Amino acid sequence: MTFAQRTNGVIVNADSAQVYADLRVLSARPGAEEMAGVEHRLFGHRDGALACSAADWAVEAKAVIDEVHGRGQLPVLVGGTGLYLRTLLDGIAQVPPIDPAIRAEVRAAPVTDNQRRLAEHDPAAAARLHANDTTRIARALEVVLSTGSPLASWQQRTLGGIRGEVALFGTILLPDPQLLAARIDRRFAAMVEDRALDEVSDLLARGLSPTLPVMRAIGVPEIARYLSGETDRATMVAAGQLATRQYAKRQRTWFRGQELGLDREADPDAALRSLLAAAKERGC
Repeated sequence: MTFAQRTNGVIVNADSAQVYADLRVLSARPGAEEMAGVEHRLFGHRDGALACSAADWAVEAKAVIDEVHGRGQLPVLVGGTGLYLRTLLDGIAQVPPIDPAIRAEVRAAPVTDNQRRLAEHDPAAAARLHANDTTRIARALEVVLSTGSPLASWQQRTLGGIRGEVALFGTILLPDPQLLAARIDRRFAAMVEDRALDEVSDLLARGLSPTLPVMRAIGVPEIARYLSGETDRATMVAAGQLATRQYAKRQRTWFRGQELGLDREADPDAALRSLLAAAKERGC
């Protein structure tokens, strides 16, 4: 029996890929059997043509949490998108609107040029961000150029977080890296044998912008290159596995550096026992 079943819980998605209806396989969205009769919310509810930002998700999640609490049930947030969780808990940074001309200029420039300019105007951000992180480098640069203040300073001024309004408890799973890597490799290979190729083919047929999150989700660019004939099947699978392992490593590093007020466990069974004890203590 799952934690949600034992606590009269409703599972709320906190994974940025699983929000999209287009990515059932590649996001490993739970199927009917895995849902096991438990209510699931914010899974596959958004069309890939509509980008879902952390702020968008936090607004939706807050509404669902209020609704679930109103019914006397326990919201159980599940997912590894740290920015989503941080935005929900601590609120949304009140960054002023970006000058459209500056945004257009920055988004059209190569990432190497943007990184060089960012080092001039916001050296702390330039040092923190990976040199190939096109999206975050562009965002940090357009903010400092348009507002005159670094993005980090705006992120310290947040509104709308639910921390302090709810009794928060939970666990961050930090499994053995080698075991996790092996599972990632098996899972991506299984996705390719499932309908992952069809999912990407359907997305490409829609002619969606390559800048949309759904088109940049892990597995989509790798499979798209295979479908276009740029790579062979083995290279595509290896690239998807590598991208997933790299993302898992970044997740691990990010969560270890965050103070979210959550426990940390390596073993899923130990995590479940910890969660059940916390739920019992709070009368859930």
